[in-house]
Amino acid sequence: MQRNPKTSPQPSPTRAANAVGPLPPAVASRTIVLVGLMGAGKTTVGRRLARVLKRRFVDADSEIEHAADMAIADMFERYGEEEFRDGERRVIARLLDSEPIVLATGGGAFIDPETRALIAARGISVWLDADLAVLAERVVRRDTRPLLRGDDPLTLLGALAEKRLPIYAQADIRVESSQAPHDRTISSILTELAAWKG
Repeated sequence: MQRNPKTSPQPSPTRAANAVGPLPPAVASRTIVLVGLMGAGKTTVGRRLARVLKRRFVDADSEIEHAADMAIADMFERYGEEEFRDGERRVIARLLDSEPIVLATGGGAFIDPETRALIAARGISVWLDADLAVLAERVVRRDTRPLLRGDDPLTLLGALAEKRLPIYAQADIRVESSQAPHDRTISSILTELAAWKG
């Protein structure tokens, strides 16, 4: 009896990791930094990727909130984006100085030239590239995104994409983040990392 391809199980990230084999030393010694627009799946994919790689997972936004003892939305409102980016840069620099981890960054982190340079020097940037409609569907589930308040998410995401996508394109690796299971995204990341030459 043939399996229906729509219901066939997807390969697990663990099996994908075994199929790819050990990562090159240049990859093993660096932090994997996930970048991309809000809603691209950086946190969800990052947690699973970290389990596969047996690394600690860190969400930069959570670290920033912990350091400031304040929600990011409140930081934007009280101090403005420029001061927030300065604090974000310092937190990411500290995390990049730790043992190799999987790090999920906020949507604007990689846009900052100094932060981008830090990531290039000490990490491997992985751009999770997703369709705007997919992103809009994901972000409307949360009301904690300060840059999306007060307007249509698809319109604002489109404006952000126009400015940010050319910069995300400078990442070391680009992987599509679609509505497909996250395991597929993780498998693609592992394949790209195995081939990364630095």
